Formats: sequence, structure tokens, C-alpha cells
Amino acid sequence: MSHSPSLPDRPTLDLDPDMSEEERLAALREHYIDVSRVHEELADQLEDARSRQSELREEVSDLQEENEALKTSSLYIATVEELTDDQVLLKQHGNNQEVLTDVSPRLYQKLQAGDRVAINDSFAIQTVLDQETDARAQAMEISEKPTVHYEDIGGLEEQIQEVREAVEDPLTNPEKFQQVGIEPPSGVLLHGPPGTGKTMMAKAVANQTDATFIKMAGSELVQKFIGEGARLVRDLFELAAEREPAIIFIDEIDAIASKRTESKTSGDAEVQRTMMQLLSEMDGFDQRGDISIIAATNRFDMLDRAILRPGRFDRLIEVPEPDIEGREQILHIHTKKMNLSPDIDLEAVAEQTEGFSGAELESLATEAGMFAIRDGRTEVTEEDFEDALEKVSREESAGKPIAFY
Repeated sequence: MSHSPSLPDRPTLDLDPDMSEEERLAALREHYIDVSRVHEELADQLEDARSRQSELREEVSDLQEENEALKTSSLYIATVEELTDDQVLLKQHGNNQEVLTDVSPRLYQKLQAGDRVAINDSFAIQTVLDQETDARAQAMEISEKPTVHYEDIGGLEEQIQEVREAVEDPLTNPEKFQQVGIEPPSGVLLHGPPGTGKTMMAKAVANQTDATFIKMAGSELVQKFIGEGARLVRDLFELAAEREPAIIFIDEIDAIASKRTESKTSGDAEVQRTMMQLLSEMDGFDQRGDISIIAATNRFDMLDRAILRPGRFDRLIEVPEPDIEGREQILHIHTKKMNLSPDIDLEAVAEQTEGFSGAELESLATEAGMFAIRDGRTEVTEEDFEDALEKVSREESAGKPIAFY
């Protein structure tokens, strides 16, 4: 507990009647100096006291707000579905429960269909939430014009052709499908090991079609609060509709579309609600206009059968690790700007990198360049690639086995 600061001693003035005039003036001057010093000390203490008083007031205000928050019951998020004559139809997020509730005339005038609101346990609207602060602005990465081209992807000619037929052609040449009398594939699922070029293919298609590229990881759709994951899925497709033509790319889709279990935990239930919302949005594909969906996963075996049925992902494309020809192509792509020694045989390097993905081959080329920089050279030699292979071999020894010759 803090104590009050001690007050300075009050200066006293003792004048001897026998003092001369000069002595009396000197005593008065000294007394004036003492009084001025005490005044300054008291002024400083007063300022400190006022500052401390302000801090205490802020602390009291914070405690009062915290106390009020603790007394307040939890609020839930809901969406205004419809406005009747004097009531509002709400749909609560998470359980999709619909409720008709009364509102005050002043609040009724502020509401519109589609607004997000906070409601209490009695379904009474407490506040209207600002749409601009939605989590989608923080969770979604939007690239208007990806810089990846098909030429930047090696060893996946067949897979690129399938993606172009399913995604690019419906956006650029829809009349082809109309003339044949068929509906274009409603979605493409890319599956295969990490680093094999799934994301690059999606970006290359978006680049070729001049479509808005909206990328989201499945893990970002798993939200902490009930109903927010499903809301984020709706926002994802609404944003695509605003920016069409658009390509929605959902990476790591297994995070929200894994096989359903009998688990009763709230976390698993929320993931399943998010997946059901995704399935609902995908089922409405023919109403979405110029929007294509591409998803990717490293764990195809974990996906729920509901997400794989025709009408949702009509085209399942496996993106495997590149063969020797593919590895050589990828090495040429990632070394075309490098100053390579004439004695480097990229075909021989490709033979020694069995089991490497495209991303690992890019890392290998970068490591070889780093060895040249370390030695103060501007030319990358065959020895640099050998050193890079040894380094990558050591780093990968704890993961999947890679054969070196």
C-alpha cells in the first residue's frame, strides 16, 4: 500500500530586533528563497497527486466495465432473414435455428435483410454488427493477377490439360459446352504429395483467364466461435460473386472435409457444420455465374465421401511426384536465370533426385546457388549441386527416404 508523500518543512523567519538593516534584508532574501523552494515542492506533489488521481479513475472505470461484462450474459451471432410488418425473422448461426422476434421501432428502422446481429438467450437483438469488420477480410488472400504461367510448371502436362478443360474453358469458351449440350465440371480436386505443384496450377489457370484468384486454406475455415466457420464459407462465395469471373482455391480442404465420425465434441461438430455449409454452397454452383472451384489436399484418403460425389467435385486429378523427365523439366525452369557452369548435366541431377517434389527441386537449385555465393563465385558448378544434394539429404533424413546415387 502506497503512503502519502511527506510535506516539506515550513520555513520560519526569525528577525532579531538588534539586526542591522542589511542583515534584515539578507534574512528576508534567504526566507524568500526557502518559501519559493517549498512552493515548488508542493506544486510538484500536487501535480503527482493529480496524475495519480487520473490513473486511479481510469483503473476504476476499467474495473467497472469488466464487472459489467462479467454480469452480462453471452451473446450469439444471427442473420436477419426477413423483415415483417413489426417483427424480424432471425437465423442463428451454428444450428440454423429460425426465430421470429420483436424489436423496437427505432432498431427496426436500422435493420435490413442479410444484416448480422448479436442476440441474447431470449433471441432479443442487442446490437447490429458491422459487416466491414468481418473475419473474411483478414482470412482471405486475394490476388487479382497471379504471375504464374503454365511454362513455370514442369512435368505435369496431362494434369494441366485436365485442369484447363475443367476450369479455364468454361470461363473463356462457355459456348463449347453449350454447343455439345453438357454442363461444365462443377469443381476440380487436386490431390497428391506436398510440393508437387497443385497451388501453382490453380494460379496459372487464374492468370490465363484473367480471373480473380481467391485463396484460402481449409484450416482458416475452422473458427473458434460457433457459426463463424459457416459464415466464412458464405463470405468466401459472396466475395467471389462480387469479383467474378473468379476462381476459388481451397487448399488443405481435408481440414474441414474429413470423414465424419461419431465424436460429440463441440470442435468436431463445428467442423462438420462448416463442411455442410461448403457442400450447400457447392450444390448451388449453377447459380454462381463465372465462378470456378479448385481444391487441393495432401490426404485424399481422409476426405468425406459427400465432398467427392459427382456434382461437387466432378474431376479428381492426381498430382504425383515428378518422374525423371518431369524432374529435369523442373530443374530447367528453376535454373533458367542462374549462371550455370557448362559442365552441369541437369539430366544427371534429375537421376539423383528420385522422390523429390517440385518444391524440393526448387530448394535444391537455391541451395546450389547459396554454395556458390558462400565461396564468392557468380557461377554455379556441378560441385555446388553435389553439396546441395548432400545438405538436402541430411535435412530429409528424418522424413521420407530419398535415394542418392
